[in-house]
Amino acid sequence: MSPETQTVTVVEGRRLTLTNLDKVLYPDAGFTKADVVNYYLRVAPVLLPHLAGRPVTFVRYPEGVDGGSFFEKRVPRGAPDWVRAIDVPHSSGARGPAIHAPAIEDLPSLVWAANLAALELHVPLWRSTRPGEYGRFDQMVFDLDPGPPATIVECCTVAGILVDVLAERGLTTVRPKTSGKKGLQLYAPLDPARPWEAVREEAMDIANAAERDHHDLVVAKMRKDLRPGKVFIDWSQNVPAKTTVASYSLRAQPQPTVSAPVTMEEVAACAAGGDPAALRFGPTAVLARVERLGDLFASG
Repeated sequence: MSPETQTVTVVEGRRLTLTNLDKVLYPDAGFTKADVVNYYLRVAPVLLPHLAGRPVTFVRYPEGVDGGSFFEKRVPRGAPDWVRAIDVPHSSGARGPAIHAPAIEDLPSLVWAANLAALELHVPLWRSTRPGEYGRFDQMVFDLDPGPPATIVECCTVAGILVDVLAERGLTTVRPKTSGKKGLQLYAPLDPARPWEAVREEAMDIANAAERDHHDLVVAKMRKDLRPGKVFIDWSQNVPAKTTVASYSLRAQPQPTVSAPVTMEEVAACAAGGDPAALRFGPTAVLARVERLGDLFASG
């Protein structure tokens, strides 16, 4: 086993020891841990606002995307004392001390997470307002998952259907993003924030209405045998203990991909054009999009 290499750096006044920066984490692309750190450094201005106040779940790939992975919901041992924690209830409802989840709200914390090979960053639909309690939901989400041979192209068609249903219910602002894998995610900001039970109920109603009116294309039930050739609208993410991948997070695919915000115009163009690759973005493309378009998920 080769010895660990270390690089000491200072990020916004915080001293960090980065390890094995030359380690290849995406073998098919030759994309190293240094590349991961560099991407997160550069995308931080648009990524961090979507993490602020939310407990972050890491999906770590210490041996790269071809190796094993694990979810980490707690601040790991050995974390710097300046990494803030958000107290989160146990998802099982079991009594006991709260889970101390990492809060990634500044550049040093983000670089620290990247050094852990936390390639994917997942967050809930709420921000913490009181320690040890779930906050109200400030977003509703629909995770659109295509059943082969359907692709993200069909997801784009379904997104257009959902936009119309949401508008009928007064939710006229919709923000789509790619999952970074094969699907699409649709977010509806909620202002003011709402109790999660009401959000979950409405999301289920919306998904069921879409299935009823477009049963040839849409399925809202969890059963996998119903999905081939259709788009599964996963409304079940709208519970406080679940998370979805954050905007601008990397994904663990053979090639490095990103969960990238897109416009509804791009979604419509993909549905019409029929090319799944039209909404597939890697880190370089996403950084160029941010430079050109800013943060498509920005509030306001």
